[in-house]
Amino acid sequence: MPLTRIVLQEGRSEQALRTLSTLLHDTLVAEFAVPPDDCFQVIETLPAGRLIYDRHYLTGARSDNFILFLITAGKPRSREQKQNLYRALAARLHEALGIHPDDVMIVIQFNTAEEWSFGGGKMFVPEAL
Repeated sequence: MPLTRIVLQEGRSEQALRTLSTLLHDTLVAEFAVPPDDCFQVIETLPAGRLIYDRHYLTGARSDNFILFLITAGKPRSREQKQNLYRALAARLHEALGIHPDDVMIVIQFNTAEEWSFGGGKMFVPEAL
Protein backbone atom coordinates (compact mmCIF):
# COMPACT_ATOMS: atom_id res chain seq x y z
CA MET A 1 0.00 0.00 0.00
CA PRO A 2 2.41 2.65 -1.12
CA LEU A 3 1.52 6.28 -1.62
CA THR A 4 3.96 8.05 -3.92
CA ARG A 5 4.45 11.76 -4.28
CA ILE A 6 6.25 12.56 -7.52
CA VAL A 7 7.82 16.02 -7.65
CA LEU A 8 9.29 17.49 -10.83
CA GLN A 9 9.62 20.73 -12.75
CA GLU A 10 6.65 21.78 -14.81
CA GLY A 11 6.81 21.60 -18.57
CA ARG A 12 6.21 17.93 -19.35
CA SER A 13 3.24 16.91 -21.46
CA GLU A 14 0.20 15.14 -20.04
CA GLN A 15 1.23 12.05 -22.01
CA ALA A 16 4.71 12.11 -20.45
CA LEU A 17 3.16 12.39 -16.98
CA ARG A 18 0.82 9.46 -17.69
CA THR A 19 3.77 7.42 -18.92
CA LEU A 20 5.74 8.35 -15.80
CA SER A 21 2.82 7.27 -13.60
CA THR A 22 2.41 3.96 -15.42
CA LEU A 23 6.14 3.20 -15.33
CA LEU A 24 6.25 3.84 -11.60
CA HIS A 25 3.23 1.67 -10.89
CA ASP A 26 4.40 -1.19 -13.12
CA THR A 27 7.80 -1.10 -11.41
CA LEU A 28 6.24 -1.13 -7.94
CA VAL A 29 4.16 -4.16 -8.91
CA ALA A 30 7.13 -6.00 -10.46
CA GLU A 31 9.84 -5.16 -7.92
CA PHE A 32 8.16 -4.04 -4.68
CA ALA A 33 5.37 -6.62 -4.16
CA VAL A 34 2.54 -4.12 -4.73
CA PRO A 35 -0.86 -5.47 -5.80
CA PRO A 36 -1.81 -4.37 -9.34
CA ASP A 37 -4.84 -2.33 -8.26
CA ASP A 38 -3.04 -0.60 -5.36
CA CYS A 39 -2.19 2.68 -7.11
CA PHE A 40 -2.07 5.97 -5.19
CA GLN A 41 0.09 8.77 -6.59
CA VAL A 42 0.34 12.54 -6.40
CA ILE A 43 2.17 14.20 -9.29
CA GLU A 44 3.30 17.67 -8.35
CA THR A 45 4.83 19.92 -11.00
CA LEU A 46 6.60 23.04 -9.81
CA PRO A 47 8.14 26.11 -11.42
CA ALA A 48 11.93 25.83 -11.73
CA GLY A 49 12.58 28.07 -8.72
CA ARG A 50 10.37 25.96 -6.43
CA LEU A 51 12.24 22.67 -6.82
CA ILE A 52 15.60 23.20 -5.20
CA TYR A 53 18.28 20.51 -5.26
CA ASP A 54 22.04 20.14 -5.45
CA ARG A 55 23.05 19.19 -8.98
CA HIS A 56 25.95 16.97 -7.90
CA TYR A 57 25.28 15.66 -4.36
CA LEU A 58 26.18 11.93 -4.22
CA THR A 59 25.68 11.43 -7.97
CA GLY A 60 27.05 12.52 -11.34
CA ALA A 61 25.04 15.53 -12.48
CA ARG A 62 21.36 16.38 -12.13
CA SER A 63 19.60 18.40 -14.80
CA ASP A 64 16.28 20.21 -15.07
CA ASN A 65 14.76 16.74 -15.68
CA PHE A 66 15.28 15.86 -12.00
CA ILE A 67 12.41 13.84 -10.49
CA LEU A 68 11.92 13.14 -6.78
CA PHE A 69 9.87 10.08 -5.79
CA LEU A 70 8.72 10.06 -2.15
CA ILE A 71 7.28 6.63 -1.39
CA THR A 72 5.41 5.90 1.83
CA ALA A 73 4.84 2.16 2.21
CA GLY A 74 2.87 0.24 4.79
CA LYS A 75 5.05 -2.84 5.07
CA PRO A 76 8.81 -3.25 5.12
CA ARG A 77 10.63 -4.51 2.04
CA SER A 78 13.95 -6.28 1.84
CA ARG A 79 17.18 -4.57 0.89
CA GLU A 80 17.07 -6.52 -2.38
CA GLN A 81 13.53 -5.33 -3.19
CA LYS A 82 14.52 -1.71 -2.54
CA GLN A 83 17.65 -2.00 -4.68
CA ASN A 84 15.70 -3.69 -7.49
CA LEU A 85 13.11 -0.89 -7.36
CA TYR A 86 15.81 1.80 -7.58
CA ARG A 87 17.55 0.15 -10.53
CA ALA A 88 14.45 -0.84 -12.47
CA LEU A 89 12.68 2.52 -12.14
CA ALA A 90 15.77 4.46 -13.23
CA ALA A 91 16.28 2.11 -16.19
CA ARG A 92 12.62 2.23 -17.29
CA LEU A 93 12.47 6.03 -17.07
CA HIS A 94 15.65 6.29 -19.12
CA GLU A 95 14.41 3.87 -21.76
CA ALA A 96 10.87 5.27 -22.12
CA LEU A 97 11.32 8.99 -21.41
CA GLY A 98 15.04 9.63 -21.85
CA ILE A 99 15.47 10.62 -18.19
CA HIS A 100 19.06 10.13 -17.11
CA PRO A 101 19.44 7.86 -14.05
CA ASP A 102 21.25 10.69 -12.20
CA ASP A 103 17.98 12.67 -12.45
CA VAL A 104 16.03 10.04 -10.47
CA MET A 105 15.96 10.32 -6.67
CA ILE A 106 13.86 7.89 -4.63
CA VAL A 107 13.15 8.14 -0.89
CA ILE A 108 11.21 5.36 0.84
CA GLN A 109 9.58 5.62 4.27
CA PHE A 110 7.75 2.79 6.03
CA ASN A 111 4.93 2.91 8.54
CA THR A 112 2.39 0.47 9.95
CA ALA A 113 -1.15 -0.44 8.93
CA GLU A 114 -2.69 1.65 11.70
CA GLU A 115 -1.31 4.82 10.09
CA TRP A 116 -3.61 4.24 7.10
CA SER A 117 -7.31 4.89 6.60
CA PHE A 118 -8.52 4.11 3.09
CA GLY A 119 -11.92 5.67 3.71
CA GLY A 120 -14.99 5.63 5.86
CA GLY A 121 -13.07 6.93 8.88
CA LYS A 122 -11.81 3.40 9.54
CA MET A 123 -8.32 2.33 10.46
CA PHE A 124 -6.88 -0.19 8.00
CA VAL A 125 -6.76 -3.69 9.48
CA PRO A 126 -4.83 -6.10 7.23
CA GLU A 127 -6.42 -9.13 8.93
CA ALA A 128 -9.81 -8.01 7.58
CA LEU A 129 -8.70 -8.62 3.98
